[in-house]
Amino acid sequence: MPVSTRRSLRGVLSVALVAVIVALPQVASADEVRDREYWLQEYGISQAWQFTKGAGVTIAVIDTGVDSTHVDLQGVVVGGTDVSGIGAPDGQTPVGVSSEHGTMVASLAAGRGHGDDAGVMGSAPEATILSVSMSFQGTSIPADDQIARAVIWAVDNGADVISLSLTRNTRDWPVSWDDAFGYAEDNDVVVVAAAGNRSAGTEAVGAPATMPGVLTVGGVDRGGFASATASSQGITIGVMAPSEDLVGAYPGDRYAEWAGTSGATPIVAGIVALVRSAYPNLDAANVINRILSTATPVTTTTPDPLYGYGLVDAYQAVVADVPRVSSNPLGTLEDWISIYRRGNDEQVVYPLGPIDPPAIPEARQLGEIPPTWRPEGSESIPALMITLLLVSLFGVGGVALYTVNRAVRKPVD
Repeated sequence: MPVSTRRSLRGVLSVALVAVIVALPQVASADEVRDREYWLQEYGISQAWQFTKGAGVTIAVIDTGVDSTHVDLQGVVVGGTDVSGIGAPDGQTPVGVSSEHGTMVASLAAGRGHGDDAGVMGSAPEATILSVSMSFQGTSIPADDQIARAVIWAVDNGADVISLSLTRNTRDWPVSWDDAFGYAEDNDVVVVAAAGNRSAGTEAVGAPATMPGVLTVGGVDRGGFASATASSQGITIGVMAPSEDLVGAYPGDRYAEWAGTSGATPIVAGIVALVRSAYPNLDAANVINRILSTATPVTTTTPDPLYGYGLVDAYQAVVADVPRVSSNPLGTLEDWISIYRRGNDEQVVYPLGPIDPPAIPEARQLGEIPPTWRPEGSESIPALMITLLLVSLFGVGGVALYTVNRAVRKPVD
């Protein structure tokens, strides 16, 4: 569907809920792969290449590991690590049950193809990849911990964009993610996450796609409508991208057809890289704002709980005149934590008075309080009243008697 046609698209569909992506190992030849990448033209990606191809931007792919030996990924992967405990130290040995997943994701973000128009071209073919391998099976390290470690490592090793084609299948997330994703936010890194796929049981968007500040990607079919099998619903969705009839690089110099928001996510991560390359001084909040502001709305409600801000448009994201913003339109994790973590995972102390303690008698400061101690001067008023009473009743002699008797009974300091 041409860009001009997409811009006229308006439609309200019934809710389409989706969960996890399934790769279909139907091998295609390298020569026909490029022709099947319809999104390069229809979503303004190839048009944006007139201005930038993502040079100078690094995308961290936190997934099952990237096969950097694939012909379409030669020279693309510049570093990596493993957080699963079962992969190679450089993160470039695919691990887990769906070990091909990370390679396919990386190819749609920054694949470079080969030869004369053969192989997979990613959205940002001149960007580089950091491969962080993780696994949900075969490891003793909890997935939550792996992801937290992976995000921090990616930030520390120069990632400008982090691509996460995975879901926790719950709206909430562990406190360890507060620190990890907050670290990415503090260091101006754009995090892009998949909304999830109905076909795998994710009926509603789950973390990390529910986290404030994260650019969440939903999936549409060839006609630009929410995918019936690959697009969860949620108010945190940012933009929509192709999630059906996809083709990606498969380990062993092969290719595979696949579907799901796992594929839509790296397409958008690559587009984010195009914007970051074209505007190297633009902070993450304004990069995200360009992506959202230039998307093609699908409904009259923006953002829409199913379509977010609309269909992503790479060309407009790069060339449009977009006013700057002072904060991330998708919110910030820091603000969320200050409101919703309060009293749950940490104590919040509110001072009720002066920080410095008031001056007190030396005896109290030493912890030795006399048995009849009273604040200084507290006896003056009742003593005066007694004196006046005695004078009125017994005269001056009565006062003297009272004073002598009291002096005898008073404890010695």
